[in-house]
Amino acid sequence: MSVDFKDNVPIYLQIMQDIKKQIAAGKLHEKDKVSSVRELALYYGVNPNTVQKALSELEREGLMKSERTLGRFISIDDEKIKDIKKHLALETTYEYLNNIKEIGYSKDEILELIKEVTKDEQ
Repeated sequence: MSVDFKDNVPIYLQIMQDIKKQIAAGKLHEKDKVSSVRELALYYGVNPNTVQKALSELEREGLMKSERTLGRFISIDDEKIKDIKKHLALETTYEYLNNIKEIGYSKDEILELIKEVTKDEQ
């Protein structure tokens, strides 16, 4: 399986984003072992060097930790997970707002649209 990547964003950043989403959604937990670079490269359908760069950056950000000979593990606490969730939600919201404003919606129209879409969820 491979993921559909956006052309305008480096692939390693998109892989990082996907892993952060998995952490935020509770699919990956603290101390979970991360798949090997080779396995992730096959999953994403990319070069292993691209995956290595993404994982190295996630380590640098403190979201993963390498254990010599054992592999990489998720290394994150509940507070950091909340921060990731909020960051991802804000990023998605800003992208949505920019897109909807480009087609001519005002702030009030956007709020009405959101109410309409979410009315059955309450």
